[in-house]
This record gives sequence, C-alpha cells and structure tokens, in this order.
Amino acid sequence: MPALADKAPLLSVRDLVVEFPTRRGVLRALDKVSFDIAEGEVLGMVGESGAGKSLTGAAIIGLLEPPGRIASGEVWLRGERIDNLPRERMRRLRGRRIGMVFQDPLTSLNPLYTVARQLIETIRTHMDVSDTEARNRAVGLLDRVGIPAAARRIDDYPHHFSGGMRQRVVIALALAAEPELVIADEPTTALDVSVQAQIIDVLKEICAERGASVMLITHDMGVIAETADRVAVLYAGRLAEIGPVRDVIQRAEHPYTAGLMGSIPTLTQTAERLTQIPGSMPRLDAIPKGCAFNPRCPRVLERCRIERPELIAREGGRQVACWLYDREAQDA
Repeated sequence: MPALADKAPLLSVRDLVVEFPTRRGVLRALDKVSFDIAEGEVLGMVGESGAGKSLTGAAIIGLLEPPGRIASGEVWLRGERIDNLPRERMRRLRGRRIGMVFQDPLTSLNPLYTVARQLIETIRTHMDVSDTEARNRAVGLLDRVGIPAAARRIDDYPHHFSGGMRQRVVIALALAAEPELVIADEPTTALDVSVQAQIIDVLKEICAERGASVMLITHDMGVIAETADRVAVLYAGRLAEIGPVRDVIQRAEHPYTAGLMGSIPTLTQTAERLTQIPGSMPRLDAIPKGCAFNPRCPRVLERCRIERPELIAREGGRQVACWLYDREAQDA
C-alpha cells in the first residue's frame, strides 16, 4: 500500500451528504462521508443492508433515484469536480471514465438487443473507432472475461446466458471504454459461491491490467479480504472505520467493525457460537443522537449518547469514528 498512498487520489469524496425530502421532513441517508481512492487501488465498502453503500456509488456517478439529492459535499475525479456537472456531461463521463457493474445484470443489459449491439454501441459512443474495430474490441473483451466461443456468442441475446455469464458480460460492458474507475455494486450476490470467486478474479485481474481503480461495494467480508487493498466500513450513512484491509480484519478497532469480523466463521475458530450484534440498523427517521451505533455497542460511553464522533487518525493510515480512541489520545 505505500506506493498507492504516495499518489494523488484518483477519486476524492469530501463530506458527502445525501438527503431524501419526504412529507414528514428531510431524511439524511449519507452524513458527511469522506474517502479517497488511489490510482490502481481497490477500496472495499462494507456494512449491513441500509448502511448507504449503494447510495454512495449512485451519488458518485450521478444516478440517485429522485427525490434523492446531494445536499452538500464534493466529488472529485482526477482533480475535476463532477458532482455538479450538467446532466449531459455527466452522462458522457459515465462509461468513458467511470464504469459501473450492477448487482443484477438484467438491469444493465437490454433484453431486446444482442450483446454485440450493446457492447459495440458503448464502445463507439465513447471511443473514435470504426464498427469493425469496435466489434473486434467487443469480442476481445468477452474472451477476456471468460465467455467461451466469444466470436460466436457475441450475437446472442442476454437471456441466452446463465447468471454468471451475464455478469461477465456486464463486466465487459463496464470496461468497454477503458474507464479509470470501476464501481462494482454487489457484483456477485445472486451467484453460486464458485462463480462468485471467478467473477471477482476476472474483475480484479482486468482492472489491474488496465490500471483502473475499483470501488467494490459488498456485504461479504470474505470478498473484501481476498480483493481489496483498503476497506471502508459504513454504518447508518456514516463512516465507522477505514484503513488497510489486513489491519482492519485482523485488529478491528470500531466495535461495529469488530462485530462484523466476529460474525465470520474461520477454519481456526474454536468458539461454539459466532459473534452476534444485538438489535438492527436504525431507520433514517430514527437515527439516535451521538454515535449512531451507541444503542447496540457493547463498549458504549456516556459521551457516545450525546456527541457524534468524527474520524480519528490512527496508526498505519487507519481512521476510526469512536470516542474510545479519543480518550486513548487524551490519556497518552
């Protein structure tokens, strides 16, 4: 990781706030989320359902579902601010500079068009190439993501492919214009375990070959452990912890992260039961005062119920939003 840390970030998200106006008031779904992704880095983003992982990805690429909106904060891609771009400029940027792999391939692929048409159209929209060259590129992409007999199968429709093969096509589509950043939102959720590993390997290998950065959104810590350089842990729309993946997995500091780690079975584990985090994620209209995790936290302090902790810098480039470490710093 030192080499990545020395480079200026490819993507920089600063104090991102996403809100949803409702009849009963404004709901804050993301609350001042900040992180960077270095060139060539894989950042994993984890948390329970409803934590705000997919929302973060959608906000970055300008695909928030109305009435959702970016209320404040900034998103920068290689030094250019992109959260305030006009719709047409943002549309051109998607695909060309940022590729997106969605959870359900059927939301990315048009069932009425052949895979060839969709790939070639994407390549020609973003790159100045002929039809023949675009088709050759498309066949090469399908072959690279592991589609057998790619030159023949490129003219099939999406429904002719299995779920795992469709997801490979979606990866090819996301990488068609050679983007700098790929946002992969739960790319393996509906797939068999063996197929999941293949899909993640394909995504990681191709992005590494092309020097692309990856933001990998998932609830599966096993996938993060095998794939990511760093991991960001989200809870109730806020960052709980962010740091090098090995450090976070081996020695989680935030009590929520520790709970997530403890819920993963290991080959060396001897405990009869896995760790269980009591309670559930709060609703957007019922986020508690102070630290959002305080009603479920086994190490809660009185301060946690009153004040919201900001990210506190720790050793090794890690940051943790927890008052436990502010007290440590004061004691030191």
